[in-house]
Amino acid sequence: MSRSENAKGRTVTLHMVSSLDGFIAKPDNNVAWLDTGSVYEAGVCISAEEAAAFVKTIDCYVLGSRTYEHALELGWPYGDTPTVVVTGRKLPPTKKSVEFYAGDLKTLVDVKLAPRYRNIWLVGGAMLCQRFLELSLVDEIKLTIAPVLLGEGLRLFSSLTEQRWNLKNVVAYKNGFVELSYSAAAA
Repeated sequence: MSRSENAKGRTVTLHMVSSLDGFIAKPDNNVAWLDTGSVYEAGVCISAEEAAAFVKTIDCYVLGSRTYEHALELGWPYGDTPTVVVTGRKLPPTKKSVEFYAGDLKTLVDVKLAPRYRNIWLVGGAMLCQRFLELSLVDEIKLTIAPVLLGEGLRLFSSLTEQRWNLKNVVAYKNGFVELSYSAAAA
């Protein structure tokens, strides 16, 4: 049985967008490069209705404090979906749907989130994602690759030990992005 079919009935999906060379942000945390203007005619296009229906399937988001601050600057893309911000810093609450957590990540997932949420999405930042991977808390990875080389910046994957993942799906989009979906290999 793979971790994505775990007995707890929950799935933690790491979702991130990366450049071709593996960066998720420029050195100054800028992500303007996500708007590439590229066109891939053979790719698929998702309608606003399809995207909205998919987002409704996500029960909870988990993110780090810098990602939280960046999301607020961008206009808060998570709507009213429950969101847990993992941080040791004291941050002002700005949304009723947001709660802050400082503590053990296994306890967060298995004790705090799993009883309440089935579809949990980990959406950043890099250090938090790496820690979730180190602790084997990630059941699926949805990595979207943007058609751009940045040359430097914040890497999503660095200093991890070898892990095996099973390819589930590949989708090429009209905007030139490619989504790779993986499930955790059986232990």
